[in-house]
Amino acid sequence: MSFVLVAIESAKVKWQTDQAKAAQQQKLAEPENAAAAPSSNNKMSWGTELWDQYDNLSIHTNKGIEVLDKYANFLRDRVAIETEYAGKLRRLVKNYQPKKKEEEDNEFTSRQAFRNLLKEVGDLAGQREVVSETLQLQIIQGVTLLSKTLREDRKKCLNDGTMLQQTLSAQLSSLERAKRNYDKAYRDSEKAVENYKKADMDFNLSRAEVERYKNIMTSKIQQSDDAKNEYANQLQKTNNLQQQHYGILLPAVFNRLQELDEKRTRGIREFIIGAADVESSVAPIIARCMEGIVKAGESINETEDSLKVIERYQSGFTPPTDIPFEDLSKMDPSAVPQSNYSSVPYNHLTIKSGTLTAAKLKKARGGILNSIFGSNKQRQIIEACITMKNSLTADGQKEDFSDLPPNQQRKKLQAKIAELQHKVDQETNTRDGLMKMKIVYEANSSLGNPMTVEGQLNESEHELEKLKVNLKKYQGFLDKANQLQVANNSPQSNRNQLQNGHRTSRHSNGSASADDHHDGDDQPDDAGSLSSSSASPESGLGTSHTSLPGSGQGSANENATGEETSYETEVELLQPLGTCRALYPFEATSEGSIPMNEGEELQVIENDQGDGWTRVRRANNSNGWDEGFVPTSYIECTLFA
Repeated sequence: MSFVLVAIESAKVKWQTDQAKAAQQQKLAEPENAAAAPSSNNKMSWGTELWDQYDNLSIHTNKGIEVLDKYANFLRDRVAIETEYAGKLRRLVKNYQPKKKEEEDNEFTSRQAFRNLLKEVGDLAGQREVVSETLQLQIIQGVTLLSKTLREDRKKCLNDGTMLQQTLSAQLSSLERAKRNYDKAYRDSEKAVENYKKADMDFNLSRAEVERYKNIMTSKIQQSDDAKNEYANQLQKTNNLQQQHYGILLPAVFNRLQELDEKRTRGIREFIIGAADVESSVAPIIARCMEGIVKAGESINETEDSLKVIERYQSGFTPPTDIPFEDLSKMDPSAVPQSNYSSVPYNHLTIKSGTLTAAKLKKARGGILNSIFGSNKQRQIIEACITMKNSLTADGQKEDFSDLPPNQQRKKLQAKIAELQHKVDQETNTRDGLMKMKIVYEANSSLGNPMTVEGQLNESEHELEKLKVNLKKYQGFLDKANQLQVANNSPQSNRNQLQNGHRTSRHSNGSASADDHHDGDDQPDDAGSLSSSSASPESGLGTSHTSLPGSGQGSANENATGEETSYETEVELLQPLGTCRALYPFEATSEGSIPMNEGEELQVIENDQGDGWTRVRRANNSNGWDEGFVPTSYIECTLFA
């Protein structure tokens, strides 16, 4: 009996000793783990403060990377908007660029300001393109690379954390099994001790039976001790692993996740600031563009533009004088009144004297030139002159700009002369350079062959001669234009002078006065020159110029051949080709021409055949029609479709 008690007490003491030893080992391990754990005095770390928030940290880091991706998508959309905005600005500037036909209006300050505005807007578009490209190359690529790196590092951290959790879980399972085994072995040993005590107290059992119970007790106690040692061992392993897990391993993983999240946060901060820096880098240029736009607006000068309008459209003519009163009681009954008539519908009417018949149409047109230049040679000369003067420039104007009002003609001629003078100066410099080069080559043949520049020198001389000829020609045009007395040579003034009898006065011997010869060159264009020339003695005309050949006031040749001097017949009127409006007053001073007032509406019945005259028709006071020729440059035609 005493033996059994001693054994039990020995087992208890041993168990208590093992428990104390395990506790002491655990206390010894705590300072080491505390020293190995990261210090939290200076910085709060996820590994220390969030040691049990593995799942939440996993979710948080994933959401953080999603925010980074969302910012990248935001930048991509912004870049698309910037690119589209820049492109639309470019198209806007292109669509509103001045057309080539509008280049002449660029002299106005408002047009110049608008052109400068378009230039500044184009520069703004360029800056938006710079912003778009910089965001794409620097910011978006950096965000994308950072997001990819963070995802890969986070995945590695989570994998390490998962492995640590699995290891700890496996150790906890082993501890649980060891504990269950120890618990079962301990209960079995206690039961075996109790059974042995009962058997030892039972005097009915044999010595052998008691010995068997004793052996069973000893065996169970041994198994209990082994299970206890295994449990203690597993407990120590579990505690060590758990301390290492929560003190070192898992905090290291959490700290890495913290570094990744801080890196992401820091990256977003840097990228946002970088995007703002990209915008700020172009802000000075955009500000200069705005300053340019403001400067363009401030450059607009309404007074200067008004003066330019005057300079461009001023004709140089003086306003028409008062129209003299015509006393019908003192006028020749055969004279045709010169007054404004509106165009009326054409129909079958009686054509009075002064109207052409179909047979005399060709003769009527030629009669104007024939009456001025008697011989064929003279007519050929004047036709060549008319053809030369009617030649048009590349922009559709006459070579001497005689189709323009006097002021505009002189300005055009001055601009042309300045252009030709500049070309002459350039070509002169080129020729002088070639001559110097030739002299150098002749002095030192090792530098080059002088014959190589001989051809270029000849071409330069030829081109210079052509330019000088053109320059002299346009200087002649300008000299002639400058000789015009604007106030005394407008069509209205000519009409008044003719009515007053100053320019149509003739000497008794048929010669023209000196004023006639002087005024012959003062007409504003070709038609005016022909009209004034037709009043000279060479024209062979009388004092009446308002009827065409074949009319009652025809030429002497017609009277000599016995043709009728006056006729009245019912004929079919020619269909009008269109209408025309008189730009200037015109006095009929040649046979076959009719007078017209400024602004008068006439019917066009025959176009200009290249001689500078157009055949027109208007109604007269006798319920008839007046037909004749007027200078083409004096009218503005609108032909029917």
